[in-house]
Amino acid sequence: MREFVADLQKPTQYLGAEWGRTAKDPAGVRARVALAFPDMYEVGMSYVGGRILYEAVNRVEGLAAERVFTPSDEAAALLRQKGAPLCTLESDTPLAACDVLAFHITHELCYTNILYMLDLAGVPFRAADRGEGGPLVIAGGGCAFNAEPVAPFFDAMVIGDGEQALPAILEAVAAARREGVSRRDLLTRLIAIQGVYVPEFFAPGPDGAPRPLVAGYDRVEKAILPDLDAAAFPTCQIVPFAQAVHDRLAVEIARGCTRGCRFCHAGMVYRPVRERSLDVLEGLVAEGLSRTGYEELSFLSLSTGDFSALESLFSRSIDRCRREQVAVSLPSLRAGTLSDSILSMMAGIRRTGATVAPEAATQRLRDVINKGIGEEDILEHAKRLFAHGWQQVKLYFMIGLPTETDEDVEGIFHLAKKVLAAAPPGTKRLQVTAAISPFVPKPHTPFQWEAQIGLEAIRERVGRLRALFATDKRLTLRWHEPEMSFLEGVFSRAGRELAPLVEAAYREGSLFCSWVDRFDLAPWLRVFAAAGLDPATWLGARDPDAPLPWDHLSCGVTPGFLRREREKALRGAATPDCRYGDCSGCGVCSFGGRTSSLDAAGARDIRPRLNREAREHDAVAAPPAPPREDLTVKAVHLRVWYAKTGSAVYLSQLELARLFERALRRGGLKPSFSAGYHPLPQISFGRALPVGVASRAEWTAIFLREAVSPEEFAARLNPNLPEGMAVLGVDALPPGRKVTHPVAETFELLAPEALADGCLDAWRAFAAAANFPVTWESKKGPRGIDAKTLVTGVEIVAPATVRFTCSFEQSYVSPLRLAEAVCPRLVRGRYAITKTAVAFADGTVASSDTMNQN
Repeated sequence: MREFVADLQKPTQYLGAEWGRTAKDPAGVRARVALAFPDMYEVGMSYVGGRILYEAVNRVEGLAAERVFTPSDEAAALLRQKGAPLCTLESDTPLAACDVLAFHITHELCYTNILYMLDLAGVPFRAADRGEGGPLVIAGGGCAFNAEPVAPFFDAMVIGDGEQALPAILEAVAAARREGVSRRDLLTRLIAIQGVYVPEFFAPGPDGAPRPLVAGYDRVEKAILPDLDAAAFPTCQIVPFAQAVHDRLAVEIARGCTRGCRFCHAGMVYRPVRERSLDVLEGLVAEGLSRTGYEELSFLSLSTGDFSALESLFSRSIDRCRREQVAVSLPSLRAGTLSDSILSMMAGIRRTGATVAPEAATQRLRDVINKGIGEEDILEHAKRLFAHGWQQVKLYFMIGLPTETDEDVEGIFHLAKKVLAAAPPGTKRLQVTAAISPFVPKPHTPFQWEAQIGLEAIRERVGRLRALFATDKRLTLRWHEPEMSFLEGVFSRAGRELAPLVEAAYREGSLFCSWVDRFDLAPWLRVFAAAGLDPATWLGARDPDAPLPWDHLSCGVTPGFLRREREKALRGAATPDCRYGDCSGCGVCSFGGRTSSLDAAGARDIRPRLNREAREHDAVAAPPAPPREDLTVKAVHLRVWYAKTGSAVYLSQLELARLFERALRRGGLKPSFSAGYHPLPQISFGRALPVGVASRAEWTAIFLREAVSPEEFAARLNPNLPEGMAVLGVDALPPGRKVTHPVAETFELLAPEALADGCLDAWRAFAAAANFPVTWESKKGPRGIDAKTLVTGVEIVAPATVRFTCSFEQSYVSPLRLAEAVCPRLVRGRYAITKTAVAFADGTVASSDTMNQN
C-alpha cells in the first residue's frame, strides 16, 4: 500500500514509520499477527489495549505484531482501483499473508467495519468458508464477552486479559504451521489456552442457550493476570505523526474496579482490582516520557480516583512534569476522589480539562445504580476545581436508567446549576457542560435483564433538557445520538441470529457507525425489515431465569451475584467497595479460603492487589513547588539544517512542528515557550515544503532556554528524529527574533525512465519560452502565474534529472505543480523532486554539501 500513499490526503497514517514502532526482520519471524483496529488511525492510535498487546508480542523473540486500521473511503477506493489488498503498516504485509489477524472489538458499532477490513484484505467473512489457508481470524476486547452477533466471522476470540493469551496463540499457530496440522486440530489446541473461545465449538440451542459441541468444553473462563507488575507494558510507545484523538503518554495504573456500579460492564468483567506498584509506575512514567517526548501524561484505570496511593503517585511524578512542562490528565472522575494536594499539583503545570461522572442527578437514582456518592461530594469536588483555577467542568450523566422518573431527568439541569453556583463570584469564562448518554443494558451486569428505553423516549428526554439548558448560556448540553444508542442496545444483548444482518448492513454501505457524521439508522432498519424482524425486540426486558446468549462465557462474576445486585438496585440498597471492606461475594477472587469461579483448582492467587490497605487522602503532602521557571528565557538561538527524505517527505508542516517538539524532549533539549494562557515552543520554520517533496536543505530556527553548543545540539537531536530525517548542520544565530530567510530555492527533478527524454525536452522548451502561464483551482477560485517570472535557472544535470532554481520573494507556486505543468505526463508520486539548496540575499548558498557536519 505504501506505493499509493502519495495519492492520499493523509499519507502519514499509512507509512508505518512512526517513532517507537517495531520493525522485525521477516527472516527471524516464526509468527506474525496483524493487530486490526476497526476504526480510523486517529482513533485506533489512542487505544491503550492495542499498545499493550503490541508490546506483549514484540518483546518475544520470533513473534511480530504489526498494526492495521480501517482505511479512509479514499484509501479503500484506491486499493480497489489498483487491485491491491489491505496491508499492515510496519512491513506492508497483506493481511491475508499474516499468520493471525486479531481484531480489537471495543464497541458494538464497529461490527460492519470488521467485515470491511476482511473484504479489503480478500479474507472470507465466515470462519466456515476459509478452509485450511489464510490467517487465523480472532478477536478480543470488551465486546468479546458477548460478541455472538459476529461470532461466525471469527475462528477464535479471547475474553479477558490478552497479554499472555495472544503470544500463546501465536506460538500454537507457529507450531501448527510447522507440523502441518489441520485447522480443526489447531482450534482444538487453542481451547487449552485460558480465555480462548472457539465459536464453532458451540451452537445456539432451541431455547437460545449456547450448546457445547466438544466434550469438556462447556464454559470459557476469562484470561486473567493476577499481578500487573509482571505484565508487559510499553514505555517506548508509538508516537504518531498525525494527531490521534488522545495524543499523549497513557499509563495504565490499575485494572479492574469493584465500586460496583450496576450499569458498568467493565467494572464487572475486569475484576478484581489490580494496581501496579508505585515503584513500577514511577519507572514507566520516567521512561515513557523520556522515550516518547509527549507533553501530556494520563493516568488510566476504570476508576483512577480510587487508586489507593494516588497521592504518592502524584508526588513521585510531579517534579518531572513540572520541570518538563508535562500536563497531567485524569479520565472522568468519581466526585470526592481528588484531594486538594493533587489538584494543587495539577494546577501548577499545564492544565487539562476536568470531568466528573455523577451518572445520575438525584440521590435516589444514584443509590439504584450503586454510585456511592452524594450531592455534597459532587458540589465539594466542583468547589475544589474552581478554587484551583479550573473554569470549565464537564459532567457525565445517563438517561433511561432503570426506575428513572421525570424528576431524575430534570435533576440533571438542577445539579448543573448547583455546580455553576459552586464557582467563586466573578469567575471568568465559566462553563459547565453536561454530557448525556442513553443507558444501554450490558451483558454480565446486574442490569443485563432490564429494558432499554426506545428512540422516542430518548428524544423526548433530550428535548426537555435542551429547553432547560437553553435558559443559561453558561450551561452546555451535549448528547449521544439516540439512534446510535438504539443500535448499540440491539447488538449488545443479541445472539448469532443477527450475524446475517451485520453482513446485510455492510452490503447496504453501513460503515463507521460510531461516527456521528457517518451514522445512518435507515439501512439497518431496511435490513431488519427485509428479515421480518423488529429491532426493538432486543431492547425489551429479559426473564432473569431464562438463558442468555453469553451464558457460556464467564467473567468470574456469578449469575447469583448479579441477581442479588439487581434486587438490591430495586430497593435502592448499596453494596460497598470490597477492595477496602468485606467481600461482596461476586465469585471472582480465590483468597481467604474462597474458591474462585475462574480457578476451581485454586492454583492462582486471584485477589485485589493494592498499594495501600486504605486509600490515601491528603496523607502525602505535595512536594514544594520549585521556583517557577521562566519558560520564555532565550538562552540560545539556533538554525537547524536537516534532511527530509524517504517516508518523511509525506510529513506536513503541522506534523513537523509536533515532531520537533517531541524530538527535543526526547533529546533532553529545552525549548523556550511563548507567553500567555497556552504557551507554545518557540520553533519557526522556513517556507512550508509541499507534502511529497524531499529536501536536503530544510531548516528550522529554535530558541532554547538552556545554552548548548551547536555540536551538542546535533548530537542530542539526531538520534531522536524518525527515519528519513537527519540533522545536517547547526548554526548559532543572533538572539533577536528575526531570522534571515532564503531568497531562492533549488530543486532537482528525477523523471521516470520511460518519460525521461520527453521530460527533459519539455524543460528545454520551458527554458526557451518567453513566458509560461500556470493555472490551478484554489479554494477562492481559479488562480494563475507566469512561471517564467519565478524560475531563474534550468539545467540538465543527468540523463533523467533537471535542476531548476526558483525565486519566491514576490510570488509562489508549488514545485510539484510547476513540474507537472511543464511536463503534463508526470504523475504525482511516480517522480521525485528534492530541494537541494537555498540561497540568501548576500549570495551565500546553503546545501548538504556546504553545511557543517555534526
